[in-house]
Formats: sequence, C-alpha cells, structure tokens
Amino acid sequence: MTADSASTPAAHWPRRILAGVVLVILVTAISGYIYENVSEARDRRFNPMSGHLVEVNGHKMHILCAGKGSPTVVLDSGMGDSYLSWRKVQPQIAGFTRVCSYDRAGLGYSEPSGEPRTSKVIAAELHGLLHADGIAPPYVLVGHSMAGFDVRLYASAYPGEVAGMVLVDASHPDQENRFSEDLKAMEGNWLRDQEFIAYTMPFGVPRLLGLCEDDPVERAAGCNSNSAREQVAEMKAFNESAAQTATTGSLGDMPLAVISHDPEKLHSELPPDIARSTNQAWATMQEELAHLSTRGTQTVSKSSSHYIQFDNPELVISTVRNIVEQVRNSQQPPAPSATR
Repeated sequence: MTADSASTPAAHWPRRILAGVVLVILVTAISGYIYENVSEARDRRFNPMSGHLVEVNGHKMHILCAGKGSPTVVLDSGMGDSYLSWRKVQPQIAGFTRVCSYDRAGLGYSEPSGEPRTSKVIAAELHGLLHADGIAPPYVLVGHSMAGFDVRLYASAYPGEVAGMVLVDASHPDQENRFSEDLKAMEGNWLRDQEFIAYTMPFGVPRLLGLCEDDPVERAAGCNSNSAREQVAEMKAFNESAAQTATTGSLGDMPLAVISHDPEKLHSELPPDIARSTNQAWATMQEELAHLSTRGTQTVSKSSSHYIQFDNPELVISTVRNIVEQVRNSQQPPAPSATR
C-alpha cells in the first residue's frame, strides 16, 4: 500500500460530513413542510370557513355577510388580521342591517393577488369584491387600525358609494413622523420577527414554537404561509399607504365616528415611558381624525386597548348603529309640506 492510497479515505471525510449535514437539513425541511401542510389541512377540515369565495381579477377573495337592510356595513380588519377580528360584533350588527367582513388578498382564506399591498390597491380590491358579489352601495365602512387608511382611500376613490364611516382606533397618516425614535427602532424589530415567521412558516417552525394562535378557528384562518407573507408586505407598505391616505382630504359632512383606545391603557409590549409618549401622540391624532368630517365625533373607550372590538364590542356595535341610523335618516325624503 502506498502513502497516497492510505491517505485517500481520510480525504473523503470532510465531503462525507458535509453531505451528511446537507442530507439532515433536507430531511428536516421536507419533514417540516409535510408537517405544516398536514397541520393546515387538518385545522381547516375541523374548522371550516364561514362565508364564501368570490373571483376578483383572477384570484379568489373570502367574504362573510349576514343580516338584511341598507346601508351595508363593511368591516375591514387591522394589519395582518383576518375577518375573525370582527366576530364579537358582526352577529349583533346583523340584527339591524346587512354587514360584511372579509379577508384582504393573501390573508385568511383569500388568495394572494400579486399586487402591491398598499392601501390604494387594497381599496380597489375591496371595491372589486363588493361589486363581484353583488353587494350594492351605499356602504358604511368600518376600519380598524391600518384599515383606517383603506376605508379613507375607498371613500376618496368611490365617493358616491360611501355614506358613513367608523374608525376604530385607526392609524393616522402622520403617525410615523410623530412617534419617538425608540418606538421606530422597536417597529424594526417587529418587522424582523414577522419576516422570520414568514420565511419559516412553510417548514412548520412557527407552529412548533407555539407562535400560532391557540384558538383553533383563528389558527385555521391565520396560521399559514400566505397570511404570514401578507403581513410582512403590509408592514413594509405602511409608509406608502400613509402617504396615499394623506392626500385624500376632508370627508365633508359624511357621518363619521372615531372610537379610540384608553390613553391610560399602556401597551404591554412597550416600556412604560415609550408607551406613555406613544399614547399621548396617538390621542392627539385620534382627535384630528374626528375633524375629517363636519359631522365627526370621537369616543374614548375606557379600559380598552387597541383592539376595542374585543375589549368593548358593545361600544363598537352601538356606534355603528348610530352611523347607520344617521345614514338612513339622511336618505329619507323630506316630509310633504302641509296644505291649507
């Protein structure tokens, strides 16, 4: 045996180790992919979708409507949220008028659209969905958080269709300029966390780490790759959506109600000093939103955090009812004058 031949097996070990590592990674990735897809299918089999799918410009969007009457209330969820964010208020609103919640493209049960995830695009997609499903105006648009941008852009693009509006702790187009630099740094961390979820969701990592919703109905709607990618896209498009909304201007004399969270209720994920300064800026901006219409009002929901529709659903329901009644009263023909 020569020296060269004796050293040959040892020379192969690094390659064998590398091949073994690659094989383990591939097997783990494939196993995770199978686990995620089986889990998603199981969740949706045991927690079927409410509502139905509608074809809109080549992709299917999910919508759930209930009740009867006009105007139709349209509920638009906050960033990354599915239609389920309204499940504490939609059944009660259905008792006095028709009401629809939906999933934006890529979220929940709606397919991705392939379009930029700015509020201008989202408003156009909502317009296409409502008309494709035969839901005629007038509408009362209800937007939570970032969806405040969506509904304002909808009213700007299709003014003849929107008769009233409710903003539920809605975003303000100037908020990023008014928040502290410390908060902006934390927002960058939140984006990176969400990107991690989006990148690893196809392989079941967030599910294994317990990052999916505990409630099986919410998990079936929201724990999937499309929803994770959509949330990242909406976060990245937020500043552009804000700039688009800033150009919309006044709502005139449209019936408008602004519901705001309690400024004494500090965000649990923020240090107290940052939470207080953020709430102070937020309170000022909420007051400004109420001035978008000459008929605008603002209500502060005591003891409520950002998700007022969870913490105080009765207030959201009664506020929507009030706007619906204002719209109905404005649509009634004037009483005939008395004759002598």
